[in-house]
This record gives sequence, C-alpha cells and structure tokens, in this order.
Amino acid sequence: MSELVGISEAARRCGVAVSTLRYWEERGLIQATARRAGVRQFDADQMLRIGLIQLWQEFALLSLDEIAIMLADEAVLADDAAPSRVVMRERIRAIEEQQRRLAEGKAHLEHSLKCTSPHPAGRCDFMREVVRQRMSGNRIDPNDLDYPA
Repeated sequence: MSELVGISEAARRCGVAVSTLRYWEERGLIQATARRAGVRQFDADQMLRIGLIQLWQEFALLSLDEIAIMLADEAVLADDAAPSRVVMRERIRAIEEQQRRLAEGKAHLEHSLKCTSPHPAGRCDFMREVVRQRMSGNRIDPNDLDYPA
C-alpha cells in the first residue's frame, strides 16, 4: 500500500486549510483512504486529486461544481459530449472573454499613460469618443480602436 498522509500533513503539503480538505470531502471531491486514530488519511491517488482541484481552481478558474463534474466523468476522451468536455469548452470560452476584456482594459490604460491631454481621465478627446460610443450602445473591440499616438 502506498504511503498514507494525514489530513494535517496533506493540508500543509498542498497549502490549504484542513477545513478546506474536510469541505472537499463533504462535497465528494476527495475521499479519505483510511482513518488512523480518527484522523483522515490520504493515499497518492487522493493527493493527486487534491492537487488537480487546486490546479483547476487556480489556473482554469473552475468552480467546485465544475470540478465535481470533471472528477466524476470517466468518458473524457471517449465522448465529445461528455459533461467534463462541455465544462472545458465553456471555461475556455469564459477565459477567452476575460482575455478580451483584459486586453481592452490594458489598451485604455496604455493610452491614458501616453495621452498628451492635460488630464486623460476627463479631457482626452479620444477617450470621450470611446465613452460616447459605449453609451450609444456600441460594443467596442479594442482591436478596432485606432489609439492616437
């Protein structure tokens, strides 16, 4: 049998609170492999699940509900309509939208840094036009904006 890790040590290794691991166990995301003297013990497979949960939360920004689908779905590669593949495609679309919004924000801030107006927040003609367009209901793609030098 592989090495078992107590819940406190598992939490320490993964950088989460013991209460987080207990909550994940309540949600069915992880499962203690054994108990010794009443202390939850996790094997290498469960430690991997803990790591995956963290990775998906941190990098893919998945919710615990989405993670539950990812962990429960055994047909990931076999079925393009598998629930986990649906979650992955939806998350990719959400990430792409966030990237678009971040690019727009970055472009506006970079313009503000370079703007020759005495007060870019209130007197920049270009930014006034962007705001006017948005208030008219026009969606503005930062790639379509021709920022003045």
